[in-house]
Amino acid sequence: MQKYYYSYEEFVQDTRELIKLSKEFNADVLLGAARGGLTLSHFMGEALNIRKVYSLNSIHYEGTTKLDTFNIFNIPDLSKASKVLILDDIVDSGETMVEILKLLKEQFPHVEFKLATLFYKKTALIQPDYAVKEATQWIEFFWEEDIKA
Repeated sequence: MQKYYYSYEEFVQDTRELIKLSKEFNADVLLGAARGGLTLSHFMGEALNIRKVYSLNSIHYEGTTKLDTFNIFNIPDLSKASKVLILDDIVDSGETMVEILKLLKEQFPHVEFKLATLFYKKTALIQPDYAVKEATQWIEFFWEEDIKA
């Protein structure tokens, strides 16, 4: 499998672009999907001066292996939110994000949710509202690779 190393410098540039694309939504909450969306949500929270930066956990991969189950947990209380921007590094198959959105909309029907990602695949079940790049190969993000001992 061909792999692409995604550097910090490219991440900063793409995050700036994603901020431009998604700013019109005027989110009052940023919700990072852990783990891939955590670095992005932190950077965007700083840039947009949004202090309501939360996360939830979703597990559908073990390394590069897709699991048969979805595990979505640590969902924050969004009952006082009106516009939530969900952030993740990539929409791959889209299966996990479909499940996340279904669960969030059931629990918080009054909230408007939009999805922003750095990467997306055209073949995903769901497409982000805002995205920077199409993923055409396996991406090794700097936060995964640079910390390895």
